[in-house]
Amino acid sequence: MKESLSALKKAARELYLLEHTQAVISWDMETNMPEAGNEERSDQLALLEGIMHRKLTSPEIGRLLSALGADDDKPEGKGDFKIEDKAFIRELYRKYSRASRLPESLVTEMARQTGLSHNNWVSARKNADFSLFEKSLSRIIELTREKAEKIGYKDHPYDALLDEYEPYMTAKDVAGVFGPLGEKLADLTGRIAAAKQVDTSFIQKPYLSELQDRFGRRVIEKMSYPGGRGRLDISAHPFTTTLGTNDVRITTRYDENLVLSGLFSNIHECGHALYELGIGENIQGNILANGVSLGIHESQSRFWENMMGRSMPFWEHFYPEFQKTFSEQLDGIPLEAFYKAVNRVNPSFIRVEADEVTYSLHVILRFELEKAMLSGELEVSSLPDAWNARMKDLLGIVPADDAEGVLQDVHWSAGLVGYFPTYALGNLYAAQFEKNMRIALPGMDDDVRAGEFKHILGWLRENIHQHGMIYPASELCRRVTGEDLNPSYFTDYLEKKYGEVYGLRGN
Repeated sequence: MKESLSALKKAARELYLLEHTQAVISWDMETNMPEAGNEERSDQLALLEGIMHRKLTSPEIGRLLSALGADDDKPEGKGDFKIEDKAFIRELYRKYSRASRLPESLVTEMARQTGLSHNNWVSARKNADFSLFEKSLSRIIELTREKAEKIGYKDHPYDALLDEYEPYMTAKDVAGVFGPLGEKLADLTGRIAAAKQVDTSFIQKPYLSELQDRFGRRVIEKMSYPGGRGRLDISAHPFTTTLGTNDVRITTRYDENLVLSGLFSNIHECGHALYELGIGENIQGNILANGVSLGIHESQSRFWENMMGRSMPFWEHFYPEFQKTFSEQLDGIPLEAFYKAVNRVNPSFIRVEADEVTYSLHVILRFELEKAMLSGELEVSSLPDAWNARMKDLLGIVPADDAEGVLQDVHWSAGLVGYFPTYALGNLYAAQFEKNMRIALPGMDDDVRAGEFKHILGWLRENIHQHGMIYPASELCRRVTGEDLNPSYFTDYLEKKYGEVYGLRGN
């Protein structure tokens, strides 16, 4: 068994390196590649995807997993292994089982189509014209539906896709959380709308992108994002990508009329990167060196972006420098007024610029539409109308055009169907983790006021980051907080914070 485990780790190491190789050319595609290079780049991605698929589903990996006793009943194997080795076998068996059900032709065709569709999405978004992307999305949904059928599911094809990003969770589980969550958020949004609104006129002025970038880089440096192990670039849609153990990169975008958008993108993506950079040395270099689920991953970015970046202690430290950097726009604006403006609740069209209260409603909308497209209840050609109608139901607003509506996210062009629920789940995990962090770090707010984040990052490293994929998300949540995922921590957090910001009764 020791020899089989050693051989399996060697094979998996090659997969790990190939995934990072794929990440390199995908990163370049998003940041530096000239538009004319798109077609061959798509072929490159398809070729790599095929190579990885063949390696992952090879008879040798199947034989080694079998030799270790891994099967559906006992995916961690039947030997007396260390906990990280059991997790390694479990996760590789999981990847092998899913991939073995997919023909290589489907895998490579999906990679090729997503490579081609990216430029179509960029063009459609630039021209605010969904018809330029419709054919590409129709093909991606067709391939995604085929993928779900091949993998298999019990209740809904969405289950097979969600399981890739949030393992062991089903569409029914998500709907059970999103139903009451949506009702509570809608109620809070309504009460805030009826309250006296905060002034945001001073953050709606133009702010130079060059100065935004300079300030944003200082913030992520304070958060301990190490320049020697990563870099910050510009892309159409902000993202984080791991190109190696010591190479985790982030991107952002700036809009001179939306000064907070770029800053919070920096903070958000830095939160993702700190997770990847905090993986324990005992599992670095193998498939466990990743976030255990995208919900947990999102908990890290949302924690830093919202619970830190939108907090009063954070701005007690950073506002003097921010005000000095943008003295023309912020002259005479006191800290409290700025803090309230940062936390204004106002239903908006763009998910990544949404406030904490309404953000999850954007996710619920996408979850519902993805399910409907997969089941065939919603034709892709009808997506813009369905999007606008549901946005009116959930947020009370209707986009002026497709760029402001159905074309705002890059995810569908990348084939990431089943991904969106993890954003809202991240909010829930983040609030539950933060509650326990405050018990362990009673001086947390004082640290933040001083611009000191080492104790906070240390707590995250010890409790979450170092474990990578050793513990499934539900088990990690119980280990950290002593209970299963509980949405009430998030809604309680919102009620308290925004009750104070807006002077709501009972707060």
